[in-house]
Amino acid sequence: MTLRVQAVLYDGVEDQDLVGPLGALDVVDDVRTTFVTLGGPGTVTTSFGMEVRAGAALDPARADLVVVPGGGYGAGSAVDRQVRSGALPRALAEAARPGLIMAGVCTGTLLLSAAGLTAGRPCTTHHAATQDLAAQGAEVVAGRVVDDGDLVTCGGVTSGIDLGLWLVERLYGAQAALLAEQILEHERRGTVWRRPAARGGEEAAEEAPAVPA
Repeated sequence: MTLRVQAVLYDGVEDQDLVGPLGALDVVDDVRTTFVTLGGPGTVTTSFGMEVRAGAALDPARADLVVVPGGGYGAGSAVDRQVRSGALPRALAEAARPGLIMAGVCTGTLLLSAAGLTAGRPCTTHHAATQDLAAQGAEVVAGRVVDDGDLVTCGGVTSGIDLGLWLVERLYGAQAALLAEQILEHERRGTVWRRPAARGGEEAAEEAPAVPA
């Protein structure tokens, strides 16, 4: 079964937040990624000045996974502009439904927070923004990747690669994730925090497996 991924674009989006998780997911043949914006097809300019073409409008009904990358932090940042506008957070709030995984990369989690999707839930973001995230009602967890079922988040910048690799492992198995690590020449590090339903909600923290020698 094909995993339909929609990656949310907006002006000022952080390049690594976008490319990191998608590069890991792209290793799997059954993953199909579409770049989307609120306004439909068009071009956005990333934080590094690259122009990226979005092929469609955000349409969560046609997605299994929505990836929300960050875009800086603090007043005047791309994320701050999106939060103040309110349009993207409203769309993300409306997107949530059973069976849809929402993934926040770096300060992309603040956009999910503005959408009301992190209140009372385990999650994380870039270390510089964790106090704000907690003040907005989230349960901030000190994991590099935090998996709370239909909400998966990660820390800053390169953590997005680990989020993508964790999703590959969760959805396609450990061998697929190890293959992706080898192709990317990236060894996962840090903690993957998850709350498995099989343990009645007991918290679990696991170290990501390393690529075998």
